[in-house]
Amino acid sequence: MSWKEAVMPELTSTVAGKQGSGRANEPGLATALHQYERCGAWVIAAHGSYDLHSIPPLAEALIAAARKHAKVVLDASGVDFADSSFLNLLIRAHQTGTLRVAAPPRQLQRLFAITGTDAVLGIRETVDAAVLS
Repeated sequence: MSWKEAVMPELTSTVAGKQGSGRANEPGLATALHQYERCGAWVIAAHGSYDLHSIPPLAEALIAAARKHAKVVLDASGVDFADSSFLNLLIRAHQTGTLRVAAPPRQLQRLFAITGTDAVLGIRETVDAAVLS
């Protein structure tokens, strides 16, 4: 087993519906995405740090999912860092369709609270709660 397979061994769906590695930013392996359907909602699990340079794959996935699915859930439990680029993306996705943010870590909770977006975005404690709301 290669090092890359050990880090992200399973295949995941990409935005185009093709099977891919799930690695959102291959060169630095700074981010990874895993996408799947759950109870009628499309779930995107994001892992890593998101800033201006690493946000494009997540942006493509979220916006495409929001256009295609009635409800999109971002599992943010694996997000280590996010800046205003990430926040801007969530607001755009929210405007496109129904978006829920599940299990945001403390850094994201703080970012949402400081900017007031916690009152706009549908934030839930778990993916299950986000899917069912």
